Amino acid sequence: MDSGKVTSTFKYAFGPGLILAAAAIGVSHLVQSTRAGADYGFTLVWAVIIASLMKYPFLEYGPRYATATGESLIAGYKKLGSWALWIYIIFTIGTMFAIQAAVTIVTASLAVELTGIELPLLVWSIIILLICIGVLFRGQYSALDSLIKVVMVVLSLSTIAAFLAALFDASPSELPAAPSVWDVAGVTFLIALMGWMPIPIDAAAWHSLWSLERQKQTQHKSSLKESLLDFNIGYVGASILALIFLSLGALVMFGSGVSFSSSGAGFAQQLIDLYTQTLGSWAHWIIIICAFTTMFSTTLTVTDSYPRVTREIIRVMKSEVDESGLFSYKGLLFLISTISMLILWLTGSQFTYIIDLATSLSFLTAPALAYINCGLIMSRFTPEDHHPKTWLRVLSWLGMIFLSAFALLFFYWRFVG
Repeated sequence: MDSGKVTSTFKYAFGPGLILAAAAIGVSHLVQSTRAGADYGFTLVWAVIIASLMKYPFLEYGPRYATATGESLIAGYKKLGSWALWIYIIFTIGTMFAIQAAVTIVTASLAVELTGIELPLLVWSIIILLICIGVLFRGQYSALDSLIKVVMVVLSLSTIAAFLAALFDASPSELPAAPSVWDVAGVTFLIALMGWMPIPIDAAAWHSLWSLERQKQTQHKSSLKESLLDFNIGYVGASILALIFLSLGALVMFGSGVSFSSSGAGFAQQLIDLYTQTLGSWAHWIIIICAFTTMFSTTLTVTDSYPRVTREIIRVMKSEVDESGLFSYKGLLFLISTISMLILWLTGSQFTYIIDLATSLSFLTAPALAYINCGLIMSRFTPEDHHPKTWLRVLSWLGMIFLSAFALLFFYWRFVG
């Protein structure tokens, strides 16, 4: 396909990559990246860059496989073997409620700051999920695709504005030395930071489903070049914004002597207060809009992804889905969201505990999912002309080694060291 044709038809493929970015730019950026900068200055930039680089192949294989075969990664797992599908099912069920609870409670905390309405975080979480369900219930993918494109523009502009303000207003005074990350607390946080940096590997399956939905919406069969361009825009953009959020934490919060609160409302208040104290009261609304937009986009995409993934798992296992029952897309929207809210209620809405639990679980399951994605894309089930090139294969092996090594390091520091 010549470059002119790619340019003219790319608009039909454009969308899933932005939705992936919207899912990525949430807890991992606003909370974990900001905490990394606030607690360690710029010393963990390497962790953000390496985690993003090492996860790249396994997330890229989502749109690659969907474009090559016209089916989701989940269907591919079944072809690879029931063992692969069951590993994905177990990992998905084991993490999805904690992940949805984590992103929703952060959004709820910021909603209090945005609106000034003091309601319990559980009540705000329910309100936000009902808004997301309402949007998705009516429009499903088309509503998600349209709204996310607007949200991502607002998010990007407000984040860059906040970064530039912090960069030019940064104090020239000497900052204290950053603490070592190589102890139990540091390694535990490092694993949590990289767990969702920039997004969990299981999101590759989400992206494959969004790619197929985009093709249904536009009636356009995207080429591999178009699909990967769409993916790269979203993935690289999310990785760059992660570095910007880390930089914001380092420029504004590092050396301030403030320890982050373990409550969602407390964290949100500290985040906004520190920015406005450093940058000036004029930045108040920029920061609130930036922060809330970040988390609402993530909550919306996560609320969509898990019912979509669960429905696809049922379809692959049973070859059909009742589109009017509890296990339809719309039924699962309510079911999964309800269970996630029960998780918040049972844990007392403990902000940092839920986030660190969800992010750590994602990182510790990453090596197995990386191995499965790599095995599928290089198998006979993927057309040979869509197999990854040598450099991507090498990066895949390096990524599996990296993810496995850090998972083992976590267990060593937590239980042995």
